[in-house]
Amino acid sequence: MTEMLPLAEELSQVYARMSGLLLSQATVQTAIDLVTSLALDTIEGASGAGVTLVDADGHKESAGATSELVGRADDLQYELGEGPCLTAIANDVLVRIDDVEGDGRWPRWRDAILPTGLRSSLSAPLRAEGRVLGALKVYGERPGSFDDRSADLLGRFADQAAILLANVGTLDQAERLSESLRNALRTRNLIALANGILMERHRLTEEQAFLRLVEDARSQHRELVDEAGAVVQSAWLEHE
Repeated sequence: MTEMLPLAEELSQVYARMSGLLLSQATVQTAIDLVTSLALDTIEGASGAGVTLVDADGHKESAGATSELVGRADDLQYELGEGPCLTAIANDVLVRIDDVEGDGRWPRWRDAILPTGLRSSLSAPLRAEGRVLGALKVYGERPGSFDDRSADLLGRFADQAAILLANVGTLDQAERLSESLRNALRTRNLIALANGILMERHRLTEEQAFLRLVEDARSQHRELVDEAGAVVQSAWLEHE
């Protein structure tokens, strides 16, 4: 077994890898994939890791899992409405299971999860901007896979992971909005250009030209922007 690094040094290595993601063309999914793989690599005794996110309506879903077994363990919680991950989110606390078989806090989930071979877990809330975004969790295949150090490490890791996910999510939304605005501007400019062509070609007023463009689009069963594109293309061909 490799020598255990001091907690501060181990965390610094994890944070360095996460920080590098913000300098790349990151998306929420790439950030989630990084977080789950880092959790699996960092928490000794972990055989799987996953992230659960909560949407604006409070709906919970697995956004990332390192294995199908982790996904199944999470799905059982959503189906049954109980489990360590859901408790971590609801109560904003780190939840630790030393032995699934002897833990009576979530009896239905316990009975459903035992046949999978998972025996222990840690679930930490992903807390950022004053709210809980979801939870980061790791599972072990033997009782007592995680100790106090594991819990402390995952809790600190989850705090930084939540900040990363919140920041990347904001950037991702901004980029989508920016692209949407660029598309809107391109559409507006194309229609304006087609309008000008029709005004010159047929000696029409601006309003008359626009009404003609709309009518031609309707008669050709086209979107307005597609009709505008056809007008611009025809004008370009005329001048070749």
